[in-house]
Amino acid sequence: MSTPTRIITSKDIETGKHISPAQRLRIMNADEWEEFIEEWTDSLKKEYFKVERLGGAGDKGRDIVAQLENAEIWDNYQCKHYGHSLRPSDIWTEIGKLVYYTAIGDFTCPRKYFFIAPLGVGTSLSDLLKNPRKLVQGLRENWDKYCKDKITQNCLIKLSDMEPQLEKIDFSIFGYVTPLTIIEQHRKTPHFITRFGGGLPKREIPPEPPIKSTSEESEYLKKILQAYSDFNKQDISTIDDVTDIDLTEHYKDSRIQFYSAEALKRFSRDALPENEFKLLQQEFLNGIKDEIRNPVHANGYLRLLEVVKVARALQITSHALIDCLMVNDRGGICHQLANDNESIAWAKNG
Repeated sequence: MSTPTRIITSKDIETGKHISPAQRLRIMNADEWEEFIEEWTDSLKKEYFKVERLGGAGDKGRDIVAQLENAEIWDNYQCKHYGHSLRPSDIWTEIGKLVYYTAIGDFTCPRKYFFIAPLGVGTSLSDLLKNPRKLVQGLRENWDKYCKDKITQNCLIKLSDMEPQLEKIDFSIFGYVTPLTIIEQHRKTPHFITRFGGGLPKREIPPEPPIKSTSEESEYLKKILQAYSDFNKQDISTIDDVTDIDLTEHYKDSRIQFYSAEALKRFSRDALPENEFKLLQQEFLNGIKDEIRNPVHANGYLRLLEVVKVARALQITSHALIDCLMVNDRGGICHQLANDNESIAWAKNG
């Protein structure tokens, strides 16, 4: 019996051998590929002024249209799903569509035209795309087989009618994006971890609150001051009205908690799909709402203290952010909920 080279953990048994993103891309079915491309499109939005997914019937060979601020300048990304690397025979119809629809004026010629496929581009097509003269000659030779009656059902499109447009188009615009490149671009989107795994990135230390409160804090801070008023049985409209050192410290701590939760919110937005942080907030709201309603609390300040105490003890076991939660985040989420939800108040008369 050979000696094991590594320790097998419970996680190994639960998840099995890790599949790299490149391997996972190769085994995606058509539906998974469509979902992946939809997610990957988000990475283009940082590079272009406008990105639109047109893929489907009637797209006229424009799968993803990516425009610069000048709408006349745009790039086309054509995404194909085959069980093999792309071959020249896979792209003649698509190039023919570009020739035909630009010839009749349906849209202008793109600045660049990229082919994308899960298994990439084969050697013969790669060489062809690097040689514009051979590419246009190959299109002419294959027009009748792949373009004449394949571009539209409305009519036959003769090569002779398209020759003027073939002369106008710069065939150096055609190229491809490798699978590894689109994986790295996808890595910059909030979808990467849920698609390929690998764990969340390290979270940065939350920032200190600014010395002066901002308009974004106004609602939850107003409710805290109402809680202090309820506790002291006197009107407290600003923190400057507070003379109790414990309340002053609590106010300072509450702002630290709020900014910690806001940092977690930004972290979630950058690392995870939209709405994940809202789901976490909902988990906390579900856990603290009974304590908010509890009539036993003598005043709003004591209610607030007990609600945050409950939040710190909540068992949140299944959310993606659970390993990133800090103690201050838990109180901060309570303040976020008060900031965003008019129905949440610590003082009964608040």
